[in-house]
Amino acid sequence: MLLIAILFPWLSFFLRGKIIQGIICLFLQITLIGWLPAAFWAVSSRSEAKADKRAKDLIKQMQNNHE
Repeated sequence: MLLIAILFPWLSFFLRGKIIQGIICLFLQITLIGWLPAAFWAVSSRSEAKADKRAKDLIKQMQNNHE
């Protein structure tokens, strides 16, 4: 998935269900100057989503331990 985020940033957003961000990213990637920021945006967004998922899983585990 990281390789997709670097090579095809817009596709990374589409695969995660973020259609509007994917369209904006596609317009950015169309320009050669905008391709690098689009790739950076996709990779950082992917990393942030993974961190959010880990935090939610940790909170869920902590709540289950207290019951």
